[in-house]
Amino acid sequence: MGAFLLPPPLVPLPSSIRFKTPSLHAPPCSVPNTFVGGASLDWSQKEQINFSTIPSEISASEESFWRDLDADMAYWTRPLRPVQWYPGHIAKTEKELKNQLKLMDVVVEVRDARIPLATSHPQMDLWLGNRRRVLVLNREDMISTDDRNAWATYFTRQGIRVVFANGKLGMGTMKLGRLAKSLAAGVNVKRRAKGLLPRPVRAGIVGYPNVGKSSLINRLLKRRMCTAAPRPGVTRELKWVHFGKDLELLDSPGILPMRISDQAAAIKLAICDDIGERSYDVADVGAILVQMLSRLPTVGSEGLYKRYKIDEDGHCGKIYIQKLALQVFNGDVSQSSFRVLSDFRKGKFGWIALERPPR
Repeated sequence: MGAFLLPPPLVPLPSSIRFKTPSLHAPPCSVPNTFVGGASLDWSQKEQINFSTIPSEISASEESFWRDLDADMAYWTRPLRPVQWYPGHIAKTEKELKNQLKLMDVVVEVRDARIPLATSHPQMDLWLGNRRRVLVLNREDMISTDDRNAWATYFTRQGIRVVFANGKLGMGTMKLGRLAKSLAAGVNVKRRAKGLLPRPVRAGIVGYPNVGKSSLINRLLKRRMCTAAPRPGVTRELKWVHFGKDLELLDSPGILPMRISDQAAAIKLAICDDIGERSYDVADVGAILVQMLSRLPTVGSEGLYKRYKIDEDGHCGKIYIQKLALQVFNGDVSQSSFRVLSDFRKGKFGWIALERPPR
């Protein structure tokens, strides 16, 4: 296990400048944007969200909170063994995917809605160039309404078409199919002008491991055409599937950089199960998750105590994990760490994003 340093002491914000945090039981909102889909708390109202009517700007105190948390993450990860995972099939996939991109009319990039920045491949913009793109933030059911609104506003202002989806339940998938077809409609207009017969629109589904690419395709097709499982590295080869006569989809294995330079982002991948288990020390990752949860206003020390009946002292995740191990798992810190990670992944702490948009 890597060394783990005690984080610097926290200085609590005065109550006068503390920002409001998303309620775990916030009422449904309604929002219309051509490029934004997915669900609010009420699935039936999901397709009608108007982000212009919802305050989504991050306050100065809230921005300072997330900036400080990112700085702490960099500090906590510095002494740890680097998280790196680049199995052989990813290198092969990356080479094949670059060749297939030339055939695609539109690219659907899937990210984890809890960590949209950490699941952004640093080479993706270079690979795609000017090709039409749709961004899907999957697992939108695992973040708060405020998180959803903030990310929707952030990407829309950058001119990026974003769809919020829940691959398990199929929310947002039909909107994704319609959007992919509409973006590539000009393909067959050009073909007809050249005297060529129309062909199906080709859409490539790309993204990090375990962000839900195959599940989205299966829900879109309404049948299990692509192997999907809740762990990284299940899909290992490119596969074209047909969606009716008008759309062809390319399912691809998850792709990662050969080396992840941002170790704070790598830890977030580990927390959200978007990278192989062999790449990280579960006790280190569990300890950092405890330290993050203790700082997040929607969880805090109270939320941890409510879940495990253990006092959280000094925001030291390593000590907390050891306490939990002694109380429940006969001193096995690996099991106690996995329990905290599993509880987070199952939403036992509520709807929580681990990132907020930068200004």
